[in-house]
Amino acid sequence: MDVTPLARALLDPVPAHRTAGIEVLRAADGVAEVALSTPQALTNVIGSLHSSGLITLIDAAGLAAIIGAAEDEKEFHGVVPLGAAAAMEFLAPARGRLVASCRLDEQALRELRPVLVGAALRARLTTDAEVVDSTGVLVCRGSFDWSVRRTAGAV
Repeated sequence: MDVTPLARALLDPVPAHRTAGIEVLRAADGVAEVALSTPQALTNVIGSLHSSGLITLIDAAGLAAIIGAAEDEKEFHGVVPLGAAAAMEFLAPARGRLVASCRLDEQALRELRPVLVGAALRARLTTDAEVVDSTGVLVCRGSFDWSVRRTAGAV
């Protein structure tokens, strides 16, 4: 199901996402794309997006993919994903319009589905995302380990 509006509603208010100008392009079926146009205020000494901006983009892509695994808005109600660890690999300068994509693998979906349907209270999973620039050059890839829980009474 396409839950892009839900992903936008949940991710847009996050202060780091607002600062970076992150835009949710798609969140459906455990797949997400998020983008930003490199803000001058977040560039490093060579005019590339600072690593903190790239990790924010990778984080947002993973979150949007987790949200995108929900069948509908109701299924995600009370679900709280928290990052537990991250790993980043910087491959090229990140300039201009950047798009991060993330697709949950089968293992992540198997872990997450019981939480989304209310059959489990917790799951641990990993998201992997890649960031490309407007010319298609892979500038960064990263992963996040997540602890996803359902709040009591939110089924």
